[in-house]
Formats: sequence, C-alpha cells, structure tokens
Amino acid sequence: MLKELVNPPELAQPSGFSHGVISSGGKLLFLAGQTASDPEGQIVAPGDIVAQYEQVLRNLKTVVESAGGSMQQIVKMTIFVRDRDLYRLHLKALGRVHRSFFGRYYPATALLEISRFFQDEALIEIEGIAVLEA
Repeated sequence: MLKELVNPPELAQPSGFSHGVISSGGKLLFLAGQTASDPEGQIVAPGDIVAQYEQVLRNLKTVVESAGGSMQQIVKMTIFVRDRDLYRLHLKALGRVHRSFFGRYYPATALLEISRFFQDEALIEIEGIAVLEA
C-alpha cells in the first residue's frame, strides 16, 4: 500500500493532523466509533479525557490489528468530544498519547464537539478509515 500525506503550502501548517492522505493499493477498513469502553463495555476513567483518549486508541488498535493492519494505516479519523475546551486544555498530554500509538504520523483528522454520547460517561469517541495491504 502506498500512502502520501497532502499538506499544501497554501494552507495553514497542520499541527496534530494532515490535511489529506492519498492511498492506493489496499483494502478499506471502516472503523466504527470507539469510546473508552473496557471489554465489559464500561467507560474507563470517568472525567479524564486523556485516559479516555488512550483507551479509545487502544480499542481502535485492537480493531485494526485484528484486521491485519497497524495504526499507521489509519488514513482518516473523526474525533468527537463532549467539550472542545477540555480537549484543547489537554493538547500536550493528548499529543503524547497520540505519538505513543502513531509515532509522528498524523492521519487526516476532524474534531467535532457534540452534546451527548450513547454512554453518559464518555468524553470522546473516534471513528476512522484505514487502508490495509491488499
């Protein structure tokens, strides 16, 4: 699978995401929205967005690896948060967690603040698309 990041100089330099990702030669894996649920379906670390982000990425990693891929094959993520200001307040810690799963690779990403999740204790949910080897 080939993957190329697209960050045109005419746009603001991205920080923590890529403007676009071109991929070819692979199979698409659509990742359902993952919350910070443990194997019993309970939200871990209520009130702690950094710990929840880590669990969400752990859950995404489980899905991607179960399909034969890796986190670096995720080309698109949509991050849903309950409180954008809380997310921004913890950007440095969230960045450290991100790098522990992705290294210095940043998929094309969008961040949206929403009013509620299916699980009341959830602070964050992420869905995505991965391109796996054909």
